[in-house]
Amino acid sequence: MGLVYAELELIRSDDLALWRAGYVEENQIRRIRVKALVDSGAYMLTINENIRLQLDLRKLGEQIAELADGTKKLLDVVGPVEIRFENRRATADAMVLPGDAEILLGSIPMEDLDVQIDPRQQRLIVNPAAPYIPKKPLK
Repeated sequence: MGLVYAELELIRSDDLALWRAGYVEENQIRRIRVKALVDSGAYMLTINENIRLQLDLRKLGEQIAELADGTKKLLDVVGPVEIRFENRRATADAMVLPGDAEILLGSIPMEDLDVQIDPRQQRLIVNPAAPYIPKKPLK
């Protein structure tokens, strides 16, 4: 299977909360469309420093990340970020890689979005068993 990319919209969740409460106008919500590598081997959403600055995401903490080459780095964790893909939405924290590193959609937000990798078409799709509304196991 080759690399799979997906078009996502990332939105500053704090702005959404302020808009819902009536404190800001909808056009003041900071958002960005990105092309992310769908990486089921990664756990989290990983953004780069440029995206962090554009969305003005606050640092929530730090975590040690093991990169694909085996090196370990202490990375900032920021958020919350709302992730939108087709008719799905999920809220997640994000790890921040330096500069303009590639954005990764990891397995935890993929589970929350209820999406799957279609290996034949090499693309991300909504769960065909629940195409209209996400399905979550609670057992």
